[in-house]
Amino acid sequence: MKKLRLLGRILRNTGADSVIIGFMGFMLLCGLLIWLREPEIKTFGEALWYCFTAVSTIGFGDVVVHTALSRVLTVLMSVYAVAVLAIFTAVVVNYFQQVIARGRKEALEAFLEKAERLPELSREELEALARQAKRWR
Repeated sequence: MKKLRLLGRILRNTGADSVIIGFMGFMLLCGLLIWLREPEIKTFGEALWYCFTAVSTIGFGDVVVHTALSRVLTVLMSVYAVAVLAIFTAVVVNYFQQVIARGRKEALEAFLEKAERLPELSREELEALARQAKRWR
């Protein structure tokens, strides 16, 4: 749960949540326009399917657009998708870096807590502490 909250905080702090929501809204708008303009696309769902296959570069070819407006929208969606993917990738990398940093900080705090109590530790605890110190080198 902590990790999900951290990811949410990173998305909000970086503004990536707005970028992702904006992209989804743009996809819906493009889907609506394509649905209204393309005679072969019969449902809004089919238009959204086309948008998804276009921006994900899957391009199954089961739905094809023919009008100039739909083709321009496809180009705009694809360019926008590349930018969103780059931003999302950076956010995910940042997320994992923070998770790793948090883990290191917690491990270091536990290590220092034990180090402060060296005279009180048993021989086994001292040996475990020494092994842990060797792993960190």
